[in-house]
Amino acid sequence: MKEKTTEAIAAQERAELYFMAHPRGGAAARRPRLVKHGQLWVALLGANVTQGIVGIGPTVEAALHAFDVRYLNYVRPMAA
Repeated sequence: MKEKTTEAIAAQERAELYFMAHPRGGAAARRPRLVKHGQLWVALLGANVTQGIVGIGPTVEAALHAFDVRYLNYVRPMAA
């Protein structure tokens, strides 16, 4: 069984605080996976970044905010 790193645990705690602060956001409702890729955090819902909804940012909070924006655009596409 793979153990969570201290960074992963801290990221999950920061995500929980974000969810509490933004309870109506897509991230709070859908709980995307959080992955660190280099210096960036990726919030991903789906199989991969090309087929899912993704938010990317330098912090956990920025990635979740980006996810919320893209999720909203997904569920309510902008009118042409």
